This record gives sequence, C-alpha cells and structure tokens, in this order.
Amino acid sequence: MNKVAIHHTEGSFSDCWVEFCKKNQIPFKLVDCYRSDIISQVRDCSIVMWHYHHADCKDVLFAKQLMLSLETAGKKVFPDFHTGWHFDDKVGQKYLLESVDAPLVSSYVFFEKDKALEWVKRTDFPKVFKLRRGAGASHVRLIKNRRSAKKLINQAFGKGFSQYDPGANLKDRLRKYKIGKNSLLDLLKGVARFGYTTDFDRVTGKERGYVYFQDFVPGNDYDIRIIVIGKRAFGIKRLVRSNDFRASGSGIIEYQKEHISEVTVGVAFEVAEKLKSQCLALDFIYSNGVPKIVEVSYGYTKGVYQNCPGYWDRELNWHEEPFNPEYWMVQGLLSDKGAEQEV
Repeated sequence: MNKVAIHHTEGSFSDCWVEFCKKNQIPFKLVDCYRSDIISQVRDCSIVMWHYHHADCKDVLFAKQLMLSLETAGKKVFPDFHTGWHFDDKVGQKYLLESVDAPLVSSYVFFEKDKALEWVKRTDFPKVFKLRRGAGASHVRLIKNRRSAKKLINQAFGKGFSQYDPGANLKDRLRKYKIGKNSLLDLLKGVARFGYTTDFDRVTGKERGYVYFQDFVPGNDYDIRIIVIGKRAFGIKRLVRSNDFRASGSGIIEYQKEHISEVTVGVAFEVAEKLKSQCLALDFIYSNGVPKIVEVSYGYTKGVYQNCPGYWDRELNWHEEPFNPEYWMVQGLLSDKGAEQEV
C-alpha cells in the first residue's frame, strides 16, 4: 500500500489529510519540508502532500521547486506541476488560460514601458490593474482613465510596488470589523502594521518590470467561485464589497445551489481537465450572461466552504450531502482512477 508523507501545518488542508489517513488506516508520516534533508525524509513514501501558501515567504522561495523535484523522481505529489506552477501568478495564468482557449477576461501584460504607454493611448477605460501576486483582491485597483494608468506604468517600471500596502490592509480590516468578520484586536493589528512591514514583503521584494491589466466587466455585483477536485465540483457566490467592484476576499458569501448555474460548473470542469489539474478554484464573472474567468488557484481557505450544501459530479448531477473536499485530494493520489473512486 502507498505510504503518504504529509507536511502538516495547523489550519491547512493537512488537518483533513491526516484525519483521512487515520480513519482509513492509510500508512502516513509527518515530514518537515523546511528541513534540508527532506528528500531523505520521504524516500520510503510514494506520495508527498504539502499545502503551501502564497503568503508564506519560505514557501514562495522553494515549495514549487521541491514538489517538482519529487515529482520528477517518480513520486505522486499534491499539488503536482500542472496544479501548482501557476499558483499566485496572474501573468502565468493569462498565458496558460489563453493557450487552452479558456474563457478568460481579456488581459494585457507588458514588459516594456514604451509599449505599455502606447497601448494606453489606444485602449478604453476603465481597466483593472493587478500585480502578479496577491489573493483576496489585494493589489487590485480600478483604473478609470489614461492619466491613472500612465502613473501606474511609470511606477511599475520605476520604483515598483511593495507587496504590502498598510493603508489598504487597514481599510479592509475596518470593513470586516464593521460587518462582524474581524475582532477589535485584528483592527488594532492593522494600525500597528504602519510601523513595520511583513516578512513576505522583505523577502520577496518589490514587484517591478511589468504591468498587468484586465478589462473591467460592468454589471457584476458578485462573482462565482467553483472548485473542481477530480470528478467533483462545489461552489459559492461572493458578493462585492460595499462601494467597490471586488468580490474576492469580501467575506460576504451565499451558499445556495440556485445561485450557481450548471453552465458555469460545466465550464469549470472543462478548464480543469484541459489544465490537468488535481484541484482548481476558478473565479467567474459574467459578460452578457457568459461566464468569464478572472483568475485561478489551487489553494483556498477550507473553512469558507464547510457550509456548502452539496456538490456536482462530472455529469452535473447534484449530490446534496455533507462532504470533505480535502479527503478527495488524498483519494485522487491513492487511486489510478482519480478522486472519483471512494476509499
């Protein structure tokens, strides 16, 4: 039987991976992927699982490289190359999604300042500006005119952008405090952040040397997130922030099945299969009723989805029952048939 190596971080997917292995008597061991001898640690395992995080500076330095190395050595890993290489890389996702004809919101990236400024003269506004990294709609701005776009382009090819914006962080903490999603202590931490930056910001440095825009699609007061794991999918509806256009990270969520069209679920399945992804979270908005992808990710905050009432199978049949999607991740690695087979 396969032996599973799990890098355990409390609060991550690994809580459920460990639970699943214990319940089903699957041999496993806990490993520390940060140790220099990690390759030796996993020699007796055929499967390695690590829920690395986009905002952990240590993970950003080497997690993808480690998992690809182990996969090259013949081990089954989660996330594998197809699942993880584009994680928290919106520029990479643009090229990937365009290459498989996925319905991506029209996106534009420039690596030369003069070409970016020339494009600004010809395009229309508003546009959405994004940095390559960042989740929860961090570093996402609505640009309403050429003057603002030119200012961002000059900064992108000049001093660059810090990974951490204390003003935006405090504003979001205050918003969540007002709607009961954050405590007073969380709010005060946001105030304290004006005095020092994050480890992530110090390690990764500034984003510069490129600029990335997407078309702004009007008329969307929510987005739909669909998560596909093997032959199953589930989703939520996320409402935009008050007086804003961003839904990701708002914390305002509706779970009822009727909020999500089967057409959108079908598109999510098709894209996940084209990308050969073990786990894919897709964020959709709508242009004249047609679902368009804003961005994708392999990771998600697992606690947000505990209230989902059910899931769809690949034939778009609805199963209204409790489920644990992190269990499916282990099942997919244990079975040649993927996550559709029960253990």
